[in-house]
Amino acid sequence: MFSTGKKVLVIAATVISMSSLVQADGKAAYAAGGCAACHGANGKSAIPIYPHLAGQQASYIVKQLKDFQSGARKDPTMSSMAALAKGKEQEIADWLAKQ
Repeated sequence: MFSTGKKVLVIAATVISMSSLVQADGKAAYAAGGCAACHGANGKSAIPIYPHLAGQQASYIVKQLKDFQSGARKDPTMSSMAALAKGKEQEIADWLAKQ
């Protein structure tokens, strides 16, 4: 345990700042990938045929994106859209999980 509350505060502020950066990157990657067009600006689709992604477990979203990318899961639209998320799957998934 730390001897002063100041060290705990500094560590907590650093963790919060890093978490905010990851969230911003995930949101930016989600927007840049065109995901909002079907799944909604915050992962809550207004179109019934497209699933809500907000609140899904990050590991589930990552797996689905990678399955579309590899061809293990097939859908012509999602396969091409998932390719745009390559390398940013975890950031997108982490952001969506917290929506």
